[in-house]
Amino acid sequence: MEKKSDIGFHAYIRGIILIGFALLKLAFIITGNITYYIAPTMMPFIYFATGVFLLLGIIQIIRSTKKGQEEEELCDCGTDHNISGSPITKLLIYGIFVTPIIFGFVLPDKLLDSSVAANRGIQFGSGILNDQAKAEAEAASSTSRAEAFLNDPDGYIADLENGSDSNFETDDQISVEEYYTEEGFNQYYEELAEQILAEDHIIVTEENYLDMMTVLDLQLDRFIGKTIEIVGFVYREPEFEDNQLVVARFGMTCCVADASVFGTMIEADEASQLENDTWVRVTGVLDQTDYYEFRIPLVKLREIELVEQPDSPYVFPRFSF
Repeated sequence: MEKKSDIGFHAYIRGIILIGFALLKLAFIITGNITYYIAPTMMPFIYFATGVFLLLGIIQIIRSTKKGQEEEELCDCGTDHNISGSPITKLLIYGIFVTPIIFGFVLPDKLLDSSVAANRGIQFGSGILNDQAKAEAEAASSTSRAEAFLNDPDGYIADLENGSDSNFETDDQISVEEYYTEEGFNQYYEELAEQILAEDHIIVTEENYLDMMTVLDLQLDRFIGKTIEIVGFVYREPEFEDNQLVVARFGMTCCVADASVFGTMIEADEASQLENDTWVRVTGVLDQTDYYEFRIPLVKLREIELVEQPDSPYVFPRFSF
């Protein structure tokens, strides 16, 4: 009787935990707060997981009933289905699963903000050219160092001891063609650039945000002088000038763990008066500037307007090709 009671109790607890996870997911879906954590492309998996957790939870609840325990006893698999371990061990194990359910219902859902941006760093534009330039520079630097050491080991070591590294200057400027040669990629962004250039006023929306940042990175010269409108939250780094700020959005591919900050540099006299995380709509003229040796888009402000946080504060890639 003690064995049957033990199996039924643990089956019941497991069922409650599984149903708890299903209800937590369901609450996120109903409130819409699931978008704070998961990209829209992942929603089918969330629906599937919610249904599976609910089904498995119901099965465990059925197993905890008297009839379920009797069927468990008739099992001739030769395995002892009783739960081993001390009560404290069992409590700790179940606590690991119960705690996130409780916190999920109790703690308020929080949007990623400038404090997260400060920790993760910000990518100006789409960041793809900067990343590639850094990778190229690191590769070229490593090759140069190896060749210098092989050609003149003593001189190489002497340079290091003197804090000198003059032998390894590299050109950080790269061309798009070196890294993006796939026909589909080039054709997609070429067509998008032509479409945008035909417009008098460039409006960056939640749907085209990452595509627009990529186009500006790849073909910035063609867009200088165009009027652009962007919505985002204000972010300022300590080293910014008084007239500089960034209008940024968090971009998410899968979930909040892979979220990155994508921003556009703005020059405005009133920049220092705007606090971080203030949502604004800015309109200005596109130009370019250098930031830590990299060319980035710059918007010279014409108009700024305080706005409410959008219903969908994050932006997501459009896998259009």
